[in-house]
Amino acid sequence: MVLTPEQLKRRRARSIAIASVLGFLALLFYVVTIVKLGPNVLHRPL
Repeated sequence: MVLTPEQLKRRRARSIAIASVLGFLALLFYVVTIVKLGPNVLHRPL
């Protein structure tokens, strides 16, 4: 099946939107985790 340029453009836009949402969710989980653990978790000795 050969896709038309319009279909390729839509597929690319959809892929970018999905990647953006996944990136946002990953960042959100990271921020929520840091907030729940508290800021001192970054300054603890290893």
